[in-house]
Order: sequence, then structure tokens, then C-alpha cells
Amino acid sequence: MHRACRKFLTGQARFPSNTAKCSQGYTLSLAPELHAPATKARPHRPEYRFEVKFVDKVIQPRMSDATVPRLNLSERTMRAGQEALAGRRRGIRGFLPFAGPALIASVAYMDPGNFATNIQAGARHGYSLLWVVVLANLVAMLFQSLSAKLGIVTGHSLAELCRRHFPRPLVIAMWLASEVAAMATDLAEFLGAAIGLSLLFGLPLLACLGVVGIVTYAVLAVQGNGFRLMEILIGGFVAVIGLCYLIELLVAPPAWGQFAYHSVVPELQGMDAVTLAVGIIGATVMPHAIYLHSALTSRRVPTLTDQDRQRVLRYSNHEVLIALMFAGLVNMAMVALAATVFHPDHADVAEIETAYQTLTPLLGGAAASVFMISLLASGFSSSVVGTLAGQGIMQDFVGFRIPIWLRRVITMAPAFLIVALGVNATQALVYSQVVLSMALPVPMIALLVLTGRPEIMGRFVNRPLTRALATMAAVLVLSLNMVLLALSFGLLET
Repeated sequence: MHRACRKFLTGQARFPSNTAKCSQGYTLSLAPELHAPATKARPHRPEYRFEVKFVDKVIQPRMSDATVPRLNLSERTMRAGQEALAGRRRGIRGFLPFAGPALIASVAYMDPGNFATNIQAGARHGYSLLWVVVLANLVAMLFQSLSAKLGIVTGHSLAELCRRHFPRPLVIAMWLASEVAAMATDLAEFLGAAIGLSLLFGLPLLACLGVVGIVTYAVLAVQGNGFRLMEILIGGFVAVIGLCYLIELLVAPPAWGQFAYHSVVPELQGMDAVTLAVGIIGATVMPHAIYLHSALTSRRVPTLTDQDRQRVLRYSNHEVLIALMFAGLVNMAMVALAATVFHPDHADVAEIETAYQTLTPLLGGAAASVFMISLLASGFSSSVVGTLAGQGIMQDFVGFRIPIWLRRVITMAPAFLIVALGVNATQALVYSQVVLSMALPVPMIALLVLTGRPEIMGRFVNRPLTRALATMAAVLVLSLNMVLLALSFGLLET
């Protein structure tokens, strides 16, 4: 596709007249009713909003016209999205062009950190903490839907809007805290994938770090071909995780009656169960997932009217529901597997390595290998998503961008240092979660403030019920994170 078409389609180019033609014959049209300048109520919006209409040029039967220009996968997705907004695609065909952002964000809820927490919960307390996983997933759905709404309605990411609407010193402080959180996230995911590779193939952990770095960079390289191929690759990783746990549940079926009962009936058996519940809920909303989701939805398909935005919001909410429901089921399967296999005879299983070594004699080497494959898929996908989020945070907060390979090297360095110094990898994962807990208030509070401002959101500002639910959820998560920090530093006893 011609470069001018791409720029026009993504809102990077402006034309003085109502229509313009590129050299390859595509007709690009401005929406005439939107030629008015930006209003005071929405000062952040560009002066013009664009409507793109592709009109295939008539190809004359000449010998020089050997080929016709073709759209790449991402451009076809954007075109399909425009057709859906125009009413020419309905049902599942209308939904698919908008599917992808929530799928990528859902990876944060299936990262290696979740593996360790869910294994401990199931091994020590059986099925009794399944309701906590359900509650945590509902909170995640709420905040990811708010993040997506912010990007769709404003056309800007959360970090961009923070830069526009908050004082400069506060923005710098928020950026630094978010960068530290992004690096802590990447450390946990990078180490998780390396642990899985080491256990599965018997390789030294340091060598596995190098392999993980190469694989994740190779996946990140496809970003140059557009967003759709990246979404397909991440979707493939998510499908592998889900398939692995489906196999595990078939190998070791849970007690479905207890599974259903404890999914809806709260129960906390002692202070240790309270501590684990705090860990599950307190670490639910990941800072980088909040930032990334708004960035992914902000420039996906240009919207011209509030009616278009309302329709995209409906598609987005459906995707959030589906993607995070899938992530929640995977987390519930982790707890159920640990409850079925480890509880109560192996309640001391608390680490990924121990779980793998214990699974082998109980269910066989094949089941243990399937478990490690799911961890590998989780580590690879979440490491890619973490790097993407970190790159967006830097670019949108301070307008500074570094090559993706350089960011990959910077975020890999702490993991190599930890392994080279002989630090316990699982303990490093724990400390990375502590860092995330300290950084979590930054995006969560900013999201609530910005989505509650009518001058930013217009008619899409949070309604009183949404505001009340989001505030209660934020207070709950932030309070539990404070408890988690106190427990981590020994200020509270279990």
C-alpha cells in the first residue's frame, strides 16, 4: 500500500481538501461534517478526523501493469474495522477486526508469577481459594475495560494523557516508577521462561537466559510488519497455555463438585490462607497491562463519531470479557491441578522447580513436560508483552524512543546478573512482585482520575456506578498490596 495511504489511514497525515488521491489510485476522503475545529470540551483531539474510503482504481489492460498493490495483514484489519463501523460487516465478522488488544493484555494474568502463587494456593489449601481467583479476575476485567475505553474514546494512551494533563514533575516521577515496574515485570517473566527451559531440557540457567532473549527478540521483530501478526503470535502462545492445562485436567481430573462450590463460596482456613489470598488479589492488576491496553486501542481503527466509539467500545468490552475469562479459567485450572495432585500429601510444594519434580513421579514425565511447556509459552509471551509495554511507556510519557533491541538488552541485564551471582531465581521472582506492588498505585489512580473527567471523556465519562465499583476495587487492591508489602518486609507476621 502506498505510504500516503498508510499515513492517512492512521491519522498521521492531513490534507487541505476534502479528498486526495495517492499515486496508486486510492481515494482518501475527509468526513465533511467534521471540519469544525476542536472544541474546548476536547482540547486534546486533532483539528480534523478522517474517514477513509478505498476506491480501487481501474486497471487498464496495459503490459506495464503486471501487479496490483495489496494491503498487508494489519491494513486489511483496519479496513475491515472501517467496514464494520459502516455496517457492512456484522456478527463475528464485525467483531474480529477489533479483537487483539485484550488478548495481548490477558497474557499479564497468565505470567510465571501466577504459576507460583496458584501452585502454593492449591497445594496448601486445596480448592478453597478458587473464589479468590474469581474475584481477582473480576477486578482485572473492570480495570482493563476502563483502560481500553480511555484509549478508544480519546485516541491517546494512558501515559500520553498523563503527560498532557498532569504537572511535569509528577509526570517524570510517574515515568520513572513505571519504568522500574516494567523492568521488574520483564525480570519475572524472563526468569520464568528460563526456568522452564532449564527444567525441560536440562540446560544451565544462564544458557537458557540467552535462548529466551533470542526467541523473544525474534518475536518482537515481527512488530515491523504491523500489529496483526504480533496479535496472532501472542494468541498462539495463549492457545498453547490453555491446551496444556486442558490436557493436565484430563490427566488429573479435579473434584468438579468441590471446584464449583469453592469458586463461589468464600472460605479462608487460617492466616496462611489469608496471606495467599492477599498475594492472589494484591498482584492481580499489573501496571504494564493497564498502560499497554490503552495504547493498543488508541490507534487501532480511527473513529469519527461518538456512535463509532460506542460501537468499538461494545466490541472491546466483549473481547475483555472473553480474553480475561479465558485467563481466569487458566488460573483456576492451575489451582485445581495443584489441589488434585499435591493436596494434602505434598502441601510443601511452593516453587515451580519443586512442582515439576513432584509431578514426574505422580503423573509421569509427559504430564510434567506439558506443565513446563505451558510455563515456556507463558514466559515467552509475557516477556514480549512486557517489552512492548515498556517501550510504549517511555515513548508516551517523555516522547523518547530507543531501538527495541537496546531495550531488550537493558531488560535482560538484571536477569543475567542475578543468575551469574547465584541468587535464588524464585526468590528474585518474589522480590520483583514486591516492586510491582509499590508501582501499582501510579497507573491505577491515574486511570480513575482521567476516566472520571468529563473534559477528557465527554459523554463516555465514568457513570456513578462504574466510579463507585472502580473506587472500591482500587481501595481493595491497593490495601491488599500494602499488606503484601508489609508481609514481604516482615512488618506483619503470618
